[in-house]
Amino acid sequence: MSQSIMAYAGIDTGKHKLDVAVHGAKARLQVTNDEAGHAKLVTWLRRQRVRRAGIEASGGYEKAVVARLRQDGFEVVVFQPAQVRAYARYRLQRAKNDRIDATLIAACTADCEDEDIHAPPDPRLANRAEQLTLIEQITEDIARLETRRASCRDDAILRHWDLEIRRLKQELKRQLAGLVAELRQHPDLAQRLDLIESVSGIGLRTAVAILVRMPEIGSLSREKAAALAGLAPYDDDSGDHHGERHIAGGRQRLRNSLFNAALPAAFRWNPQLAALYRRLSAKGKAHKLALIACARKLLIFANAVVARGSPWVQKSAEC
Repeated sequence: MSQSIMAYAGIDTGKHKLDVAVHGAKARLQVTNDEAGHAKLVTWLRRQRVRRAGIEASGGYEKAVVARLRQDGFEVVVFQPAQVRAYARYRLQRAKNDRIDATLIAACTADCEDEDIHAPPDPRLANRAEQLTLIEQITEDIARLETRRASCRDDAILRHWDLEIRRLKQELKRQLAGLVAELRQHPDLAQRLDLIESVSGIGLRTAVAILVRMPEIGSLSREKAAALAGLAPYDDDSGDHHGERHIAGGRQRLRNSLFNAALPAAFRWNPQLAALYRRLSAKGKAHKLALIACARKLLIFANAVVARGSPWVQKSAEC
Protein backbone atom coordinates (compact mmCIF):
# COMPACT_ATOMS: atom_id res chain seq x y z
CA MET A 1 0.00 0.00 0.00
CA SER A 2 1.51 3.33 -0.96
CA GLN A 3 2.13 5.98 1.65
CA SER A 4 -0.38 8.32 -0.03
CA ILE A 5 -3.30 6.04 0.85
CA MET A 6 -1.98 4.61 4.10
CA ALA A 7 -4.10 5.47 7.13
CA TYR A 8 -2.42 6.24 10.44
CA ALA A 9 -3.85 5.61 13.89
CA GLY A 10 -2.91 6.91 17.31
CA ILE A 11 -3.56 4.93 20.48
CA ASP A 12 -3.66 6.47 23.95
CA THR A 13 -3.00 3.72 26.49
CA GLY A 14 -4.52 3.40 29.93
CA LYS A 15 -4.39 0.61 32.43
CA HIS A 16 -7.93 -0.51 31.61
CA LYS A 17 -8.80 1.07 28.24
CA LEU A 18 -7.46 2.22 24.89
CA ASP A 19 -8.58 5.36 23.07
CA VAL A 20 -7.95 5.26 19.32
CA ALA A 21 -8.10 7.91 16.59
CA VAL A 22 -7.39 7.87 12.85
CA HIS A 23 -5.37 10.76 11.47
CA GLY A 24 -7.42 13.16 9.33
CA ALA A 25 -10.68 11.35 10.02
CA LYS A 26 -13.49 11.48 12.55
CA ALA A 27 -13.24 7.77 13.29
CA ARG A 28 -12.83 7.07 17.01
CA LEU A 29 -12.79 3.93 19.10
CA GLN A 30 -12.52 3.03 22.77
CA VAL A 31 -11.88 -0.55 23.82
CA THR A 32 -10.75 -2.37 26.92
CA ASN A 33 -7.03 -2.99 27.32
CA ASP A 34 -7.30 -6.77 27.33
CA GLU A 35 -7.39 -9.62 24.82
CA ALA A 36 -11.01 -9.03 23.89
CA GLY A 37 -10.41 -5.31 23.39
CA HIS A 38 -7.29 -5.97 21.34
CA ALA A 39 -9.24 -8.27 19.02
CA LYS A 40 -11.86 -5.54 18.48
CA LEU A 41 -9.09 -3.02 17.86
CA VAL A 42 -7.46 -5.18 15.17
CA THR A 43 -10.78 -5.64 13.36
CA TRP A 44 -11.57 -1.92 13.54
CA LEU A 45 -8.11 -0.82 12.33
CA ARG A 46 -8.40 -3.11 9.32
CA ARG A 47 -11.80 -1.67 8.55
CA GLN A 48 -10.23 1.81 8.65
CA ARG A 49 -7.41 0.61 6.35
CA VAL A 50 -4.80 1.45 8.96
CA ARG A 51 -1.38 -0.09 8.44
CA ARG A 52 0.68 1.98 10.87
CA ALA A 53 -0.28 2.77 14.45
CA GLY A 54 1.50 4.95 16.97
CA ILE A 55 1.30 4.38 20.69
CA GLU A 56 2.88 6.13 23.65
CA ALA A 57 4.94 4.09 26.10
CA SER A 58 2.89 3.97 29.27
CA GLY A 59 4.65 2.10 32.04
CA GLY A 60 4.24 -1.27 30.36
CA TYR A 61 0.48 -1.05 29.83
CA GLU A 62 1.14 -0.77 26.09
CA LYS A 63 3.21 -3.96 25.74
CA ALA A 64 0.39 -6.46 25.21
CA VAL A 65 -1.42 -4.41 22.57
CA VAL A 66 1.86 -3.62 20.77
CA ALA A 67 2.67 -7.33 20.62
CA ARG A 68 -0.82 -8.15 19.31
CA LEU A 69 -0.70 -5.47 16.61
CA ARG A 70 2.74 -6.56 15.40
CA GLN A 71 1.61 -10.17 15.42
CA ASP A 72 -1.27 -9.19 13.13
CA GLY A 73 1.00 -7.41 10.66
CA PHE A 74 0.65 -3.76 11.66
CA GLU A 75 3.59 -1.36 11.74
CA VAL A 76 3.80 -0.01 15.28
CA VAL A 77 5.70 3.08 16.41
CA VAL A 78 6.24 3.26 20.17
CA PHE A 79 6.78 6.90 21.17
CA GLN A 80 8.46 8.05 24.32
CA PRO A 81 6.27 10.45 26.36
CA ALA A 82 8.80 13.23 25.78
CA GLN A 83 8.33 12.89 22.02
CA VAL A 84 4.56 13.27 22.28
CA ARG A 85 4.87 16.24 24.67
CA ALA A 86 7.31 17.95 22.31
CA TYR A 87 4.96 17.39 19.37
CA ALA A 88 2.08 18.89 21.38
CA ARG A 89 4.18 21.98 22.14
CA TYR A 90 5.11 22.28 18.47
CA ARG A 91 1.40 22.31 17.59
CA LEU A 92 0.65 24.73 20.47
CA GLN A 93 -1.79 22.24 21.91
CA ARG A 94 -2.54 22.71 25.58
CA ALA A 95 -5.83 20.84 26.00
CA LYS A 96 -5.41 17.26 27.16
CA ASN A 97 -7.64 14.24 27.55
CA ASP A 98 -7.50 10.66 26.30
CA ARG A 99 -9.30 11.35 23.01
CA ILE A 100 -7.19 14.44 22.29
CA ASP A 101 -4.03 12.49 23.11
CA ALA A 102 -5.04 9.72 20.68
CA THR A 103 -5.56 12.31 17.93
CA LEU A 104 -2.19 13.89 18.70
CA ILE A 105 -0.41 10.52 18.59
CA ALA A 106 -2.10 9.77 15.25
CA ALA A 107 -0.77 13.03 13.81
CA CYS A 108 2.67 12.29 15.25
CA THR A 109 2.56 8.85 13.59
CA ALA A 110 1.61 10.35 10.22
CA ASP A 111 4.66 12.63 10.40
CA CYS A 112 7.06 9.72 10.94
CA GLU A 113 9.49 9.00 8.14
CA ASP A 114 9.93 5.43 6.95
CA GLU A 115 13.44 5.37 8.42
CA ASP A 116 11.92 6.04 11.85
CA ILE A 117 10.11 2.69 11.69
CA HIS A 118 12.23 0.01 13.33
CA ALA A 119 11.87 -3.73 13.17
CA PRO A 120 10.10 -5.28 16.18
CA PRO A 121 12.52 -6.19 18.99
CA ASP A 122 13.64 -9.77 19.34
CA PRO A 123 10.86 -11.34 21.47
CA ARG A 124 13.43 -13.58 23.18
CA LEU A 125 15.06 -10.47 24.60
CA ALA A 126 11.95 -8.35 25.03
CA ASN A 127 10.49 -11.06 27.26
CA ARG A 128 13.61 -11.03 29.45
CA ALA A 129 13.55 -7.28 30.12
CA GLU A 130 11.20 -7.54 33.09
CA GLN A 131 13.32 -10.30 34.62
CA LEU A 132 16.38 -8.05 34.29
CA THR A 133 14.44 -5.19 35.87
CA LEU A 134 13.66 -7.48 38.83
CA ILE A 135 17.39 -8.20 39.23
CA GLU A 136 18.14 -4.47 39.18
CA GLN A 137 15.39 -3.77 41.70
CA ILE A 138 16.71 -6.44 44.07
CA THR A 139 20.14 -4.79 43.81
CA GLU A 140 18.56 -1.45 44.70
CA ASP A 141 16.76 -3.05 47.66
CA ILE A 142 20.05 -4.48 48.96
CA ALA A 143 21.71 -1.07 48.73
CA ARG A 144 18.84 0.54 50.68
CA LEU A 145 19.00 -2.10 53.41
CA GLU A 146 22.77 -1.76 53.72
CA THR A 147 22.30 1.99 54.18
CA ARG A 148 19.77 1.34 56.96
CA ARG A 149 22.09 -1.19 58.56
CA ALA A 150 24.98 1.27 58.59
CA SER A 151 23.01 3.70 60.78
CA CYS A 152 21.46 1.08 63.09
CA ARG A 153 22.73 0.48 66.64
CA ASP A 154 20.20 -2.11 67.83
CA ASP A 155 21.63 -5.65 67.74
CA ALA A 156 18.25 -7.32 67.18
CA ILE A 157 17.45 -5.04 64.24
CA LEU A 158 20.95 -5.53 62.86
CA ARG A 159 20.40 -9.28 62.84
CA HIS A 160 17.11 -8.73 61.01
CA TRP A 161 18.80 -6.58 58.35
CA ASP A 162 21.65 -9.10 58.00
CA LEU A 163 19.20 -11.95 57.37
CA GLU A 164 17.22 -9.89 54.88
CA ILE A 165 20.34 -8.77 53.01
CA ARG A 166 21.64 -12.35 52.88
CA ARG A 167 18.29 -13.58 51.56
CA LEU A 168 18.18 -10.92 48.87
CA LYS A 169 21.75 -11.63 47.76
CA GLN A 170 20.92 -15.30 47.38
CA GLU A 171 17.80 -14.43 45.39
CA LEU A 172 19.85 -12.06 43.25
CA LYS A 173 22.30 -14.85 42.36
CA ARG A 174 19.43 -17.21 41.61
CA GLN A 175 17.63 -14.76 39.34
CA LEU A 176 20.79 -13.79 37.43
CA ALA A 177 21.80 -17.43 36.96
CA GLY A 178 18.30 -18.25 35.68
CA LEU A 179 18.32 -15.34 33.23
CA VAL A 180 21.76 -16.24 31.90
CA ALA A 181 20.70 -19.89 31.50
CA GLU A 182 17.64 -18.82 29.49
CA LEU A 183 19.74 -16.62 27.22
CA ARG A 184 22.29 -19.38 26.67
CA GLN A 185 19.58 -21.72 25.40
CA HIS A 186 19.87 -19.76 22.13
CA PRO A 187 23.30 -20.19 20.45
CA ASP A 188 23.24 -16.78 18.75
CA LEU A 189 22.39 -14.97 22.00
CA ALA A 190 25.02 -16.98 23.87
CA GLN A 191 27.62 -15.96 21.29
CA ARG A 192 26.69 -12.27 21.55
CA LEU A 193 26.76 -12.46 25.34
CA ASP A 194 30.26 -13.98 25.30
CA LEU A 195 31.50 -11.35 22.86
CA ILE A 196 30.19 -8.50 25.00
CA GLU A 197 31.62 -10.02 28.18
CA SER A 198 35.02 -10.37 26.51
CA VAL A 199 35.49 -6.59 26.73
CA SER A 200 37.75 -5.74 29.67
CA GLY A 201 35.64 -4.07 32.34
CA ILE A 202 32.32 -5.60 31.28
CA GLY A 203 31.25 -8.32 33.69
CA LEU A 204 28.49 -10.85 33.18
CA ARG A 205 25.85 -8.66 34.81
CA THR A 206 26.67 -5.68 32.59
CA ALA A 207 26.91 -7.90 29.51
CA VAL A 208 23.40 -9.21 30.17
CA ALA A 209 22.14 -5.63 30.57
CA ILE A 210 23.66 -4.58 27.24
CA LEU A 211 22.31 -7.63 25.39
CA VAL A 212 18.78 -7.34 26.79
CA ARG A 213 18.46 -3.55 26.88
CA MET A 214 20.05 -3.02 23.46
CA PRO A 215 19.09 -5.94 21.21
CA GLU A 216 20.36 -3.87 18.25
CA ILE A 217 23.94 -4.17 19.54
CA GLY A 218 26.38 -4.84 16.71
CA SER A 219 24.13 -3.43 14.00
CA LEU A 220 24.44 0.25 14.98
CA SER A 221 26.95 2.98 14.37
CA ARG A 222 28.89 4.04 17.45
CA GLU A 223 27.03 7.36 17.45
CA LYS A 224 23.61 5.70 17.30
CA ALA A 225 24.49 3.22 20.05
CA ALA A 226 25.62 6.05 22.35
CA ALA A 227 22.46 8.04 21.60
CA LEU A 228 20.14 5.10 22.32
CA ALA A 229 21.84 4.58 25.68
CA GLY A 230 21.58 8.28 26.51
CA LEU A 231 25.37 8.62 26.58
CA ALA A 232 25.84 10.83 23.51
CA PRO A 233 27.04 14.37 24.34
CA TYR A 234 24.88 17.12 22.87
CA ASP A 235 26.00 20.66 22.12
CA ASP A 236 24.43 23.63 23.91
CA ASP A 237 25.58 26.47 21.69
CA SER A 238 23.66 29.45 20.37
CA GLY A 239 25.21 32.60 18.94
CA ASP A 240 27.99 33.70 21.27
CA HIS A 241 26.86 31.29 23.98
CA HIS A 242 28.87 28.09 24.24
CA GLY A 243 27.36 25.87 26.89
CA GLU A 244 28.72 22.69 28.34
CA ARG A 245 27.89 19.55 26.37
CA HIS A 246 25.52 17.21 28.15
CA ILE A 247 23.79 13.86 27.78
CA ALA A 248 20.03 13.43 27.66
CA GLY A 249 17.30 10.87 27.08
CA GLY A 250 18.01 7.31 26.09
CA ARG A 251 17.50 4.03 27.90
CA GLN A 252 17.98 4.91 31.54
CA ARG A 253 18.50 1.45 33.01
CA LEU A 254 21.08 0.58 30.37
CA ARG A 255 22.85 3.89 30.99
CA ASN A 256 22.91 3.19 34.73
CA SER A 257 24.41 -0.26 34.17
CA LEU A 258 27.17 1.13 31.97
CA PHE A 259 27.89 4.01 34.33
CA ASN A 260 28.19 1.63 37.29
CA ALA A 261 30.61 -0.54 35.30
CA ALA A 262 32.70 2.44 34.17
CA LEU A 263 34.25 3.18 37.58
CA PRO A 264 35.93 -0.22 38.20
CA ALA A 265 36.69 -0.53 34.49
CA ALA A 266 38.52 2.80 34.37
CA PHE A 267 40.36 2.31 37.66
CA ARG A 268 41.21 -1.40 37.49
CA TRP A 269 40.21 -3.53 34.52
CA ASN A 270 40.65 -1.63 31.26
CA PRO A 271 43.94 0.19 30.52
CA GLN A 272 42.41 2.10 27.61
CA LEU A 273 39.64 3.47 29.80
CA ALA A 274 42.15 4.26 32.54
CA ALA A 275 44.16 6.28 30.02
CA LEU A 276 40.98 8.02 28.80
CA TYR A 277 39.99 8.91 32.36
CA ARG A 278 43.45 10.34 33.15
CA ARG A 279 43.49 12.32 29.91
CA LEU A 280 40.08 13.87 30.58
CA SER A 281 40.93 14.60 34.21
CA ALA A 282 44.13 16.33 33.11
CA LYS A 283 41.99 18.58 30.91
CA GLY A 284 39.95 19.61 33.94
CA LYS A 285 36.90 17.44 33.30
CA ALA A 286 34.87 16.57 36.39
CA HIS A 287 34.95 13.01 37.73
CA LYS A 288 31.36 12.31 36.65
CA LEU A 289 31.89 13.63 33.12
CA ALA A 290 35.01 11.48 32.72
CA LEU A 291 33.10 8.41 33.89
CA ILE A 292 30.29 9.14 31.42
CA ALA A 293 32.88 9.20 28.64
CA CYS A 294 34.24 5.87 29.89
CA ALA A 295 30.72 4.38 29.99
CA ARG A 296 30.16 5.53 26.41
CA LYS A 297 33.47 3.95 25.38
CA LEU A 298 32.51 0.65 27.02
CA LEU A 299 29.34 0.53 24.93
CA ILE A 300 31.27 1.41 21.76
CA PHE A 301 33.71 -1.44 22.49
CA ALA A 302 30.80 -3.87 23.01
CA ASN A 303 29.13 -2.74 19.80
CA ALA A 304 32.38 -3.20 17.89
CA VAL A 305 33.10 -6.77 19.05
CA VAL A 306 29.56 -7.92 18.26
CA ALA A 307 29.68 -6.22 14.85
CA ARG A 308 32.91 -7.96 13.84
CA GLY A 309 32.05 -11.25 15.56
CA SER A 310 35.39 -11.68 17.31
CA PRO A 311 36.31 -11.25 21.00
CA TRP A 312 37.93 -8.20 22.53
CA VAL A 313 41.69 -7.84 22.14
CA GLN A 314 43.28 -5.68 24.80
CA LYS A 315 45.41 -2.85 23.42
CA SER A 316 47.95 -0.77 25.23
CA ALA A 317 46.79 2.26 27.14
CA GLU A 318 48.36 4.56 24.53
CA CYS A 319 46.20 3.20 21.69
